[in-house]
Amino acid sequence: MKRHLLLLLALLPSLLPAPAAADEPLATAVVRPRSVAAGLAAEGVVEALSQATVAAQVAGRIVDMRADAGQQVRKGEVLLRIDAREAAEAAAAARSQLAVAQAQFERSRQLRQQNFISQAGFDKARADYDAARAAAAQAGVGLGHATVTAPIAGVVARRHAEAGEMAALGRPLLTLYDPSGLRVVASIPQQRLREARAATRARIEFPELGRVVEAASVQLLPAADAATHVTPVRLNLPPNIDGLIPGMAARVTFVTGEAEKLLVPVAALVRRGEVTAVYVAGEKGPVLRQVRLGEPAAPGEVEVLAGLAAGERIVLDPARAAIALRAGR
Repeated sequence: MKRHLLLLLALLPSLLPAPAAADEPLATAVVRPRSVAAGLAAEGVVEALSQATVAAQVAGRIVDMRADAGQQVRKGEVLLRIDAREAAEAAAAARSQLAVAQAQFERSRQLRQQNFISQAGFDKARADYDAARAAAAQAGVGLGHATVTAPIAGVVARRHAEAGEMAALGRPLLTLYDPSGLRVVASIPQQRLREARAATRARIEFPELGRVVEAASVQLLPAADAATHVTPVRLNLPPNIDGLIPGMAARVTFVTGEAEKLLVPVAALVRRGEVTAVYVAGEKGPVLRQVRLGEPAAPGEVEVLAGLAAGERIVLDPARAAIALRAGR
């Protein structure tokens, strides 16, 4: 019993709670109007300038798959091989038919020179020979497609088939893209095209990357979708943006001027269902206050439309603010 008591006393310091981090002063920031880019906002998606989906051009079983998603490949590099024995047999049959049609054509030509057959009979023999020659050439080309190579240099984005599966004619096998050339495609409603044309530049934000870049060039396509009445816009990106891949979401702002806005860090927000709030630093401690938000205006920051006034101080760490509030500080 005494031994157990000594062991409990030795473990007691580790069982007691550590000094609360809330004793440290809460990090705060003063909310002030800031000049940010203003204009027309639109949602976009990243796509590759050069992208290719490799499809099967010969039927057969995939026997050698050499590429996988994320792999870098060179142009002309072997990606996979297809067991094309059926295509080889079809090519051999086509060559045999070509030999027969050629022999028949030669005989018909000699007979025509001796007026033993009509011109119509000779024309039919020549047509059969031409058809057999085309079929043999087509069969030979199909046999050459048993080895699938990369049409472009780039990255394998997706593998649509596995080794051992059957490759039917036209079935997608691999999708590749060139990561050195990317762009963002956005859609503009027709009633706001004038604003888009008046923009002096375009700012593109990638929320997942926490980055904002300027578009290298903007191309407003001269066509609108008949169903949705929106016009696509292509925005070319500067090269070598780390982490950027096709399909990633982007937020585009066609800048038409500057505006003064109250911004708060996204990390300072507290979300409870449909309610969004921030902790405002007061004389007696932090106070939770509901706010109404606008559009994201800078990386990691969002506009506040209502609930805060310029000059107020907000807590940057809402978790520590909640602990301090419960502790009555």
